[in-house]
Amino acid sequence: MTTKPDERATRVGVLNRIRANPTGRLTFKIGIGVLGGLVVALGIVLIPFPGPGWAIVILGLAIWAVEFVWARHLLEFTKRHVLSWTHWVGRQSLPVRALIGVAGLIFVTAVVCVSVKLSFDVNLIDMVLGWFRG
Repeated sequence: MTTKPDERATRVGVLNRIRANPTGRLTFKIGIGVLGGLVVALGIVLIPFPGPGWAIVILGLAIWAVEFVWARHLLEFTKRHVLSWTHWVGRQSLPVRALIGVAGLIFVTAVVCVSVKLSFDVNLIDMVLGWFRG
């Protein structure tokens, strides 16, 4: 969904009005800091699990980037390196991409096995081997 130029100008105008008031500026900065921190913390907790852990961390960084220059720089750095990695993988041959995919699958499987073992004291590897043995 794209925003029209006048909608973006209205949003920027509202932010500028909030920032023009010292109390509004401080409140907004604290709110952005807390919200971004909560989102980043949630993402960090979810990183070891399959799913969008890193994407949630980047979302929290984007929230911080609304108000903090250091977060804007870190977000740009992250975008640049993710794009670089994506383009590099895209230029590789199919066997290399398959190897990268298999390595990723093995990593995610290991993370899930360790997480389930630590959380529920269930050894998934033994369970799967038991199913194969009959």
